[in-house]
Amino acid sequence: MKNSFRPLALALALGTIAPLSHAAGEQVILIGLAAPLTGPSARIGKDLENGAQLALDDANSKHPLLNGKPVLYKLAPADDRSDPRTAVTVAQQLVDEHVIGVVGHWNTGCSVPAARVYHDAGIPQIAPASTGHQYTQQGFSTALRIMGHDDSSGAYTGAYAVKTLKARRIAVIDDRTSFGSGLATQFIKGVQANGGSIVDREYVDDTTTDFSGVLTAIKAKQADLVFFGGIDAQAAPLSRRMRQLQIEAPLLGAGGFVSQTFLQLAGKDGEGVTALEPGRPLDLMPGGKAFDAQYRAKYHAPIELHAPFAYDAAATLIDAVQQTQSTDPAKLVAAIHAIDRAGVTGTIAFDAEGNLKDPAFTIYQVRGDKWAVVDVLGGTAKVANQ
Repeated sequence: MKNSFRPLALALALGTIAPLSHAAGEQVILIGLAAPLTGPSARIGKDLENGAQLALDDANSKHPLLNGKPVLYKLAPADDRSDPRTAVTVAQQLVDEHVIGVVGHWNTGCSVPAARVYHDAGIPQIAPASTGHQYTQQGFSTALRIMGHDDSSGAYTGAYAVKTLKARRIAVIDDRTSFGSGLATQFIKGVQANGGSIVDREYVDDTTTDFSGVLTAIKAKQADLVFFGGIDAQAAPLSRRMRQLQIEAPLLGAGGFVSQTFLQLAGKDGEGVTALEPGRPLDLMPGGKAFDAQYRAKYHAPIELHAPFAYDAAATLIDAVQQTQSTDPAKLVAAIHAIDRAGVTGTIAFDAEGNLKDPAFTIYQVRGDKWAVVDVLGGTAKVANQ
């Protein structure tokens, strides 16, 4: 793809690139952050931005050098609005502003089309939370992810539903997004591989607020478990409506449920909801407790969802620059593929496809208005207090 020059003033006017200020003599190295910073998912985008910024703060506090000269790492946040077309536009803007790499995008539907833009420019893209396997199956060496993908999540969750929750008549609701649909499909495979049965598969979209129709159909099928392929902002009203309709079957999810937002929106109706989330729980991450304290001290709020993974994505880009003493994209991509470093979330190392090696997954359940850890799956590298 041929890059067209877009002046920094235009990007600033669009609100996609943060203004720069630095000490005289410092070379500024831009790292892109692509996430939804406005709209319904803005809270998650801001959480990712905060996590990435902490990585840059830590790097800058060490007064980094590039070939003996001082450098300053600056974050260039860009709003993709969780929209695939906007994501492609944003990706090109970041390329034109000469970022050395990108933390993003949040959802798979944006990461997949944006990945081609970064690939054509040779720029590394480390997704902190895009779990759809198709993102790294495009064959782009520039596309990597910092957590496990949905094929694994779905397999683990399907097995858990049948073997641990003892469900035999399972209904599935799919939000038709790349994330939700892909996850639901992998979950169904996991269920069937373990001897369970799918009695119904219903569809909504990612703006649905009234789940009465699909839940009435599910109730008629006498399902003993409901799986939802979607995220917290819809899972909460879904859980409430299930209780109102006196559906006793538990609600199960896999990725995107475990947040403060779910707890706030679901209230007492969230009790007992179970979800698998990629990664270890915060207090079992090697650097989780320290990161949590640092995050709260700076932002005066708890982590929403994926901030530690954004931190590790940004820190990995910075580590590649410092290792190679270069901002050449080809050198950075090669360095990232060879990297093996201790991160906040665990060991950061990638397989040939760009997926995180040895990812962990955690089963959570809402108990007493909190997400309680039930089990940790995968991730053979254990931490001391696990």
